[in-house]
Amino acid sequence: MATSIPSFSAEYVSVVKDGVNVRTGPGTSNPVYMELFKGYPLMVAEKNGEWIKVQDFEKDSGWIHSSLVENGNTVIVNADSRVNMRSGPGTKNAIVANLERGVVLQTIERQDKWVKVKHLSGTEGWIYAPLLWPGN
Repeated sequence: MATSIPSFSAEYVSVVKDGVNVRTGPGTSNPVYMELFKGYPLMVAEKNGEWIKVQDFEKDSGWIHSSLVENGNTVIVNADSRVNMRSGPGTKNAIVANLERGVVLQTIERQDKWVKVKHLSGTEGWIYAPLLWPGN
């Protein structure tokens, strides 16, 4: 029996390894809809046994086995143009990197409307939260 997750209590998860399949339904007999990489953030929409229905930052959704995700600790750049990663939480801080839409980052800390993140390369910095998903 499927249970819906109310929208006001959004739960986020991150993919635990590269090459994880998202399927059209709960179970390995369902076709693969898309393949995701390690760290990719997802919002939990529904649960059905050991399967969870997830949605990504572009509102694509599908089913993934619960063993292939962990509590969400990543965000993805969700802006129409490149975004600046800064040395501190504010636009007056130096730019340390410039990132494209779809780049996944590990969340380190949140301060007001800014998120301290770490790129796979090791670069750390701050990004304005509304430019990330999930951003709050």
